[in-house]
Amino acid sequence: MADTGSWLSLKSRDLSAEIDPLGAQLSTLHDSGGRDLLWNGDPAVWSGRAPVLFPVVGSLAGGRYQLGGQSYPLGRHGFARGKPFQVITHSGTEALLRLAADAATLAVYPFVFELDVHFELSGPDLALRIEVRNTGGADLPASLGFHPGFRWPLPYGQPREAHYIEFPTEEPAPVRRLEANGLVTPVRHPTPISGRRLRPEDDLFRDDALIFDEIRSRRVTYGASTGPRIQVSFPDSPFLGVWTKPGASFICIEPWQGMADVQGFSGDLWQKTGIRRVAPGASAALNVTVTLLG
Repeated sequence: MADTGSWLSLKSRDLSAEIDPLGAQLSTLHDSGGRDLLWNGDPAVWSGRAPVLFPVVGSLAGGRYQLGGQSYPLGRHGFARGKPFQVITHSGTEALLRLAADAATLAVYPFVFELDVHFELSGPDLALRIEVRNTGGADLPASLGFHPGFRWPLPYGQPREAHYIEFPTEEPAPVRRLEANGLVTPVRHPTPISGRRLRPEDDLFRDDALIFDEIRSRRVTYGASTGPRIQVSFPDSPFLGVWTKPGASFICIEPWQGMADVQGFSGDLWQKTGIRRVAPGASAALNVTVTLLG
């Protein structure tokens, strides 16, 4: 078992990647020519690159949740992205990192767990598996999410405005938006998807992320009509977030198993949208595959 520390390098025929043990975060992703596919984490714009979200996705009402008559503070998207993970295994093509409950996590999330994040490169595919195991004696509430920011535009010569996200099926359902405190508004908005394509224009993100909470698709492709594209497959995520900061050179395509609290929510954590109940000794997982399409 290796210590946490330097970024971990992975390489396949078509891709190379680096993983930061702080947050088990995918931190670089390059094609075979060394071109950057992932946002660089510029802290002047957004310091994230591809954070892992656990034990919640999104913001909590008042920055706290209720459970068993107690109130606990917990930041947006949980604490995993700011915690050092232990490197369990690391080879040329894969890495497994683990976060276990400690005194700091128990103070804000009173559950015993192990959170594993596994990366594997194979040809043009980067497979990610986030898995939480309940190592305690009581049911564990959790949501999992992945928050990768891809280059916008991609490094293949097409302008920013030529890029779009394409869905394999029509997506007529309305979308959700966030208010200033990061909570989901009760109003539903007409989908910006037209002809199975979403064109990520800056004005779409003046009010933060687009949230698809009735999505039919379990994969999308991103890029321009010419040149390589990126496919994001999310077979077990019922929610999808799409986000950028207006004018920024990244677009986040985020498979989620939960989402932020809706304005006015006053229930306990078990009633939060997307929370999964993990029995003692059981586990829950989120799987995502990022594929470079030539």
